Amino acid sequence: MIIMALDHVRDYFHGSAYLYDPTDLSHSSPAIFFTRWITHFCAPIFMLLAGVSACLYGAKKGRKELSFFLFTRGIWLILLELFIVTLEWTFNPHYAAFILQVIWAFGISMLVLSVLIHLPRSVIGLIGILLIAGHNLLDTVHVAGNTFPAFGWAFLHEQHFFSFGPLNVMVGYPILPWIGLICLGYCLGKVYAPEVEPLQRRRTLLTLGAGIIVLFFLLRFSNLYGDPVRWSTQKNGLFTFMSFLNTTKYPPSLLYVLMTMGPALVFLALMEKPLNAVTEKVVVFGRVPMFYYLVHIFFIHLLAMLAAVLSGHPWWVMVNLTTWVTANAQLKGYGFNLVTVYVVWIGVVIALYPLCRWFDSYKRAHQAEKKWLSYF
Repeated sequence: MIIMALDHVRDYFHGSAYLYDPTDLSHSSPAIFFTRWITHFCAPIFMLLAGVSACLYGAKKGRKELSFFLFTRGIWLILLELFIVTLEWTFNPHYAAFILQVIWAFGISMLVLSVLIHLPRSVIGLIGILLIAGHNLLDTVHVAGNTFPAFGWAFLHEQHFFSFGPLNVMVGYPILPWIGLICLGYCLGKVYAPEVEPLQRRRTLLTLGAGIIVLFFLLRFSNLYGDPVRWSTQKNGLFTFMSFLNTTKYPPSLLYVLMTMGPALVFLALMEKPLNAVTEKVVVFGRVPMFYYLVHIFFIHLLAMLAAVLSGHPWWVMVNLTTWVTANAQLKGYGFNLVTVYVVWIGVVIALYPLCRWFDSYKRAHQAEKKWLSYF
């Protein structure tokens, strides 16, 4: 949750974000590249752990109640993405653009999982593996134009911007591999069952994580399959390594998933220990993820509007956006250096901590009688 905010601050504050993609090695620097690369871990880990949480919820409440919860949560997240999150990204009450990103992907994935949980767990795991490992076979399939078939294909597998008259639609998170991730997370949830000893869980997670890391390096080195963009020798060793790590997120390729999931599982294994003075504060953000997500986008965008004014730009350049913020031509020339981005990021996290701590306390004190709190 904390690292995620870095990427969003970079979008709204970094000058080069309006000029080129941070993973474009012909323009980017190592500092810019790795500032973007580290945030690659956020979305896939969120989706995997959503599946784990679903498994634990089902073990406690039963399959029928889990299915209902996933279905209603999925509908809620889709509506939230369309009408609240989009408004926070754009500050455009006319909804000239709908931005279908990670919350949308969560919603669709939960809707699908609400049906799949009625299948045997082995079948769910197989579906997850096939979607993640096999969807790159579709990389050469493209459907052009502002048509319903093109939108349907973008929904499944190819990120695309659509313009339907005055309305813009950004399909940022094609759904197939995200469904695969939540399925695998649901299967992984078994290692967190009460009967599984912590040492056994640690050993399982370490073995899986190490095996996935090895598989990533072998597949990536071969340059044969797993990502639409091959790595290549660059001007020096560091840039060649960056090319090696520069896997595709939209949609997440097999290699992208392996690159992020391997270290994530190792991290989960190593970090399962009693909280200390630092981690006790850090986990506050994880206890109120949706609340934090909604507040941090609004706060960052508000700060960016203020920053635009203070740097000599009219306030409206950050308002009534009609597409993703960095794709707005009127914002070229706005922005700050990477040091400023990190200072703002740390400031945002510190500023939101007291608010998140308050909501965490309120949620835990009232969740039994106020069921709606579970949706935040």
